[in-house]
Amino acid sequence: MVSNLLDFRAKYGILLFLQQFKSFKYFKNTKLDSSKNQVYIFLAADYGNLGDVAITFAQTKFLKGNSNFQVVEIPISQSLEGLCFVRKHIKKGDVVTTVGGGNMGDLYDQIEYIRQLVIGFFPNNKIISFPQTFDFSETEKGHKALDRAKRVYNSHQDLHIIAREQTSFGLMKKHYTNANVLLTPDIVLSLNEIEPKQVRKGAVICMRKDAEKSLSQEQNDYIIEAIHQQFDDVAYYDTHITRGELTVAEREEELYKIWNKFKGAELVITDRLHGMIFCYITGTPCLVFQNNNHKVRETYDWLKDTSYVTLMGNFSKSNIDDYLSNQVYSSPVNYKSLTVQYQVLKDILA
Repeated sequence: MVSNLLDFRAKYGILLFLQQFKSFKYFKNTKLDSSKNQVYIFLAADYGNLGDVAITFAQTKFLKGNSNFQVVEIPISQSLEGLCFVRKHIKKGDVVTTVGGGNMGDLYDQIEYIRQLVIGFFPNNKIISFPQTFDFSETEKGHKALDRAKRVYNSHQDLHIIAREQTSFGLMKKHYTNANVLLTPDIVLSLNEIEPKQVRKGAVICMRKDAEKSLSQEQNDYIIEAIHQQFDDVAYYDTHITRGELTVAEREEELYKIWNKFKGAELVITDRLHGMIFCYITGTPCLVFQNNNHKVRETYDWLKDTSYVTLMGNFSKSNIDDYLSNQVYSSPVNYKSLTVQYQVLKDILA
């Protein structure tokens, strides 16, 4: 009963205090290369959100490809032990990173709290928050959460926060006045998974069922019916799976499952941000519908010069019908690398 009354911050604080007196279990076999500096990845996704898993995968690959650091991942499920492990071993010149995504705000407040712990734990090392969405709500809870975040973020003297869309960039510049705020695309867009190509047949529907969904049930039903009329083969795939505490190998296996599923489709229909992004990096024609915030719309701004990803700005039966009847999805794929957009992130690591 007492446990239920404790705020998760208080419980986490107690567990963190106790962790200091425990031996390392998860990290006991982690070998740190004494000839190199380390770059640590906190909040690494080992749960079943494949968008977040892809962010962790892409961030790891980016760090390995653009620095001479040894990359050490701290899975979010091991944050308590990870904080103590890194604090014991961190040295001058090491860099701390937190994963990108859409969890900077009060919706996923436990993740936000752990990020703030990370920033507070390592005041003397460079910290980089990889491309994020600013998502503090216009509520009393959201305002309090933002005030708390500002106190933590603005107290660090070497904090670099990367926004992944223009709205987030403006809000971060406004509120995180002591941080170096920069703008790049979502880190998953640094990947290129077009090869090897596959024979494409049918459509894949990848739609939300959660609080971020914008389409009504009637609109959703219309889209599904239209797709079934256009294609004989229609499959359903979500970017959320029900497994947790995934190993690195299991995460990669799940990512390549969905990427290969998309690569085998003539068209993917989605209202998920990473549904759209997965289509872009695999060269898959995609019809995108908006969710209930700016994430999809503004991320599309990075992709709008390509022909194979189409954003349906507002739901329109006639526009959907025209798109399908004219087989817009059959246009040649003109993938364009976004590598140049990440130069500012590479410069921070240099």
